[in-house]
Parts: sequence; C-alpha cells; structure tokens
Amino acid sequence: MGKAIFAALVAAALAKLFVFDVVVADGNSMEPTIRSCDVLFVNRMSYGLRLPGRAGYVVRWADPADGDVVVFPVPSGGIAVKRSVGACEDGGFMAMGDNPRLSYDSRSFGPVSADSVIGRVMGVR
Repeated sequence: MGKAIFAALVAAALAKLFVFDVVVADGNSMEPTIRSCDVLFVNRMSYGLRLPGRAGYVVRWADPADGDVVVFPVPSGGIAVKRSVGACEDGGFMAMGDNPRLSYDSRSFGPVSADSVIGRVMGVR
C-alpha cells in the first residue's frame, strides 16, 4: 500500500511538472472570459516539451495560434494569462488581455517569445 501511494505521488508530481498545471487567475485583464479567482487548467505540452528550471523548449512542435489563451512570464515578474492575437516574424506573438483598459500586455512590453510560453489554458472553472 505504501509503494502504491508513493508511486501515485511521483506520477502526480511528474504530471504537474511536464503535462498540466493549475493556476488561479488574479486580476481583471481577461474579463469577461476569465475573472479574478477563476481556476485555470493549463496544458504544459500544447506547444512542446519543457524541462523544469530550463528556459525554452527542448522540443517545440507548435506556436501559439491566434486566439489561444496562454500563460507566460512577464518582464515585471510573475506570470500573465493573455490571448495570442498575432504572430511576429521572430518567432513571437502579441499578447492582449480581453479587457484592454485593465490589461498589462504586449502594448506595454512588446512581443512575447513563443519559447517563454508555459502552456495553453484548456479550461476555466
């Protein structure tokens, strides 16, 4: 029984590191789509395989498409949840909040590198 519990904990930790994540929204920049305190389910493997603690993807099989809601680090620190609204020539994209009056987004910090994306939001609860 102890081995089964240990194996389940290891499997859950590996899944959280590589496959999915759960994020709680903080702020109103994505209203009405995502509200503050909504729970977001993030697919970490939507665009490729990342290793924990390493910048960029080891293997990338896709870039964020227009309309994808993605999670990525912002220059001011922390992470942001924004919508991809346009690809750039250098492998990046523009990220915009659904509520532009309250959004700290690409209008402030410029294009986002596709290599910095943590994952794609697959569900909101």
